[in-house]
Amino acid sequence: MQMVMPEPQIYVEKTLALIKPDVVAKEEEIVDLILKSGFTIIQKRKLQLSPEQCSNFYADQYGKMFFPNLAAYMSSGPSVAMILARHRAVSYWKELLGPSNSIKARATHPHSLRAIYGTDELRNGLHGSVSISSAEREIRFMFPGVILEPIPAGQRARDYLNLHVNPTLLAGLTALCKEKPADPMVRTIDW
Repeated sequence: MQMVMPEPQIYVEKTLALIKPDVVAKEEEIVDLILKSGFTIIQKRKLQLSPEQCSNFYADQYGKMFFPNLAAYMSSGPSVAMILARHRAVSYWKELLGPSNSIKARATHPHSLRAIYGTDELRNGLHGSVSISSAEREIRFMFPGVILEPIPAGQRARDYLNLHVNPTLLAGLTALCKEKPADPMVRTIDW
C-alpha cells in the first residue's frame, strides 16, 4: 500500500474571523462552510469579551452612532475567534462574508454568510478583517500569544527570494545535477 502525502501548504496570508454571539450556536455549520471554501483554521478559541474589550477591538468605529449598541451586542455572549489562512485570505473571507448589512446581503449576495446568518446591519453574524494590516492587529488582539510573521510583498519579497531562496535552490539543484543519484527525490530531501 502506497502512502500519499498531502501537498505542502504555504499560507501567504492570514485573517481574523469572528462568529458573533447570536450565531455561536451555528459554529459547527459555519466552520464546515469555511473549510469547504478552502480556508485552513490555524487557531480557534471561544471567548467572552467585556464591553471594554469590545470598545478597544472596534476602536475604529468609535464615535459612530451605532458604536454603543455594537459594544453591547458583542459583549452579550460568547464569540468564536479564528485565524484563517489561505492565498488572499483577507479578500476571500470578505467575499464569503458578503456586505456588512445582512438585509442588503440577502438582496445582492444571497449565498454569503451574512445573508444566511445575519439579521440586520448590526447583527450580521460574523466579522472579518478589512485589510492585511487590520487582520494582523485583530489577530494579535484576539490571540495575544500568537507569533505572526510579516508577509513580505513587492520589492521586499523579491529581495528575500534573491537573497535566501534562490541561492539555496541553485546550490541544491547544481549538486543534484553533478551527482546524478539513483533516487533524486531522496537525495534532495537529504541535502
